[in-house]
Amino acid sequence: MSGIEDTPRSPWRTAVLAGMASYLDAGALVTSGIAIGGYYAAPLQLSAGTIGSLLGLQTLAFAAGALFGGWLGDRFGRRKILTLFLVLYAVGILLLLVAAGPALLYAGVMATGLAIGADLPVSLALVNEEAPTGKKGTMVVFSGMLWLAGIVTVLVLSSFMEGQGMPGGRILFAHLLVVAVVVLLLRLTLSESAEWATARRAADTDTTARSETVELSRIRELFRAPNVYALLATGLYYATWNIGANTLGQFGTFLWTALAKGEVAQFSQLTLVGLPVGFAAGLLFMRVVDKPSRHTWFAVGSGLIVLAWALPALLGPGKFTLVAVMLISGLGNSFAGEAVYKVWSQELLPTLLRATAQGVTMAFTRAVAGLAALGTPAVALGHTRLMFGTLFGLALAAAVIGLIWVPRLPTASRPEPTTPKKAAPGTPRTTAL
Repeated sequence: MSGIEDTPRSPWRTAVLAGMASYLDAGALVTSGIAIGGYYAAPLQLSAGTIGSLLGLQTLAFAAGALFGGWLGDRFGRRKILTLFLVLYAVGILLLLVAAGPALLYAGVMATGLAIGADLPVSLALVNEEAPTGKKGTMVVFSGMLWLAGIVTVLVLSSFMEGQGMPGGRILFAHLLVVAVVVLLLRLTLSESAEWATARRAADTDTTARSETVELSRIRELFRAPNVYALLATGLYYATWNIGANTLGQFGTFLWTALAKGEVAQFSQLTLVGLPVGFAAGLLFMRVVDKPSRHTWFAVGSGLIVLAWALPALLGPGKFTLVAVMLISGLGNSFAGEAVYKVWSQELLPTLLRATAQGVTMAFTRAVAGLAALGTPAVALGHTRLMFGTLFGLALAAAVIGLIWVPRLPTASRPEPTTPKKAAPGTPRTTAL
């Protein structure tokens, strides 16, 4: 069941190899936007509608991949699904690399979208399950650092591609293909999650052990108490927080140029300035995420995010307020937002539903963000204060969910792995924060 053995087990090695899903996924999203919307557009005569449909299709494929990939990871194992979808990822990137027209581009964004959606919840589950006691949150947050590293690497590479045209886009995709192949070969040396294997055996032989495992064939357990409350809390938190983050990510340049009358190059430079701050803050959060002080840091991060969105909501969008929302929310996101959502998703759900639940919440969040994005440009221009007031309200709602609801949820019991590990088996904690 476990495949090629990784003896002795190295939690950090597993965290890097599984967590590289975050690096590759972020790299694919950013590279697709830069290459398809920039380097490929003129040479391949891509219209604005074609570019929008390609990038939109990739987002929808991400949602579909997360929904089904998480379930597959719970059903058939972490290692098998990570391997399968990394192969699909490499194929998709290769298609985007060699594309000479829209047909291969559509096939490529579909393949990469499905792959990155499917492997993200499974990779997070594997990282968490193989981490030693007291380091589980640390290693999950580390995967977020790899996500940031993927974005930074692509941005740095693209800064040297000015005037390269099609070759510039192909170089960016080639970088992802090389990394994907190397990671795939190294992942073949990993063994299956010992915690998942233990839970799988228990579920197959003792379907009455409800306190530690959930029968594989009964996914409806996800929608019964207490699992459904964890599903709702993490899903609603992630979705309400993500709309603001996604608005900045997708439309930050548009808001800067259309509302603040700034220059594109100026905004790009400010974005790069904020990334090292976020990286340093993320390293700090790694040191506290498994300690009781996590709740305090989360409260600080939530407060910063709410403050950031309050500025343009109250003062209107200008250069000062847009820079402030970008930098202040970026700092707050290091201690709240997606970083802590990923940790909660590991702690609150049982082993055999963990990746499934994350897939559901990720798919829901992406779908909500996609629908919101459809009207963002028009609302930003025609109802500016309403848009920023709504984003402020959503940030406040996310903070309330995270500070009041989530701490009241019980953590899931964890089956004790039977495979020897480098660190002692973990014991369940009593609170989520």
